[in-house]
Amino acid sequence: SGTADIEALKIKVLAGCEFLTTQMFFDNSILYNFLYRLYRAGISVPVVAGIMPVTSAAQIKRIASISGNVLPQRFVRLIDRYGDSPLAMKQAGIAYATEQIIDLYANGINAVHVYSMNKPDVAAAIRANLSEIIA
Repeated sequence: SGTADIEALKIKVLAGCEFLTTQMFFDNSILYNFLYRLYRAGISVPVVAGIMPVTSAAQIKRIASISGNVLPQRFVRLIDRYGDSPLAMKQAGIAYATEQIIDLYANGINAVHVYSMNKPDVAAAIRANLSEIIA
């Protein structure tokens, strides 16, 4: 349950955990809600947001089924529209992840981990998109 998860994190922080890294998520409101729950529980360690640029429709369907991740409608429409074209899906996935990160930084989240899935070109493209935003 969500409450049990927060309590488990509280125990880890009390034991010396200095920061938290989230699982990947595709809807920033999920992270913002999580951060509020941490705040209410008195947990104040930094949180690193986990972002995964989706470059394949099959990849995200598999990951969503394994992780239980909720996919926002905007993201599902992106997959429906570009999922049949590997190059278009890669470009759209990079753009979506870039937008997520811009929103996170605009809202005070200053640490992001990109789950690049051994695709350094994807991570590099996102970094290039953010060159003036993340100094």
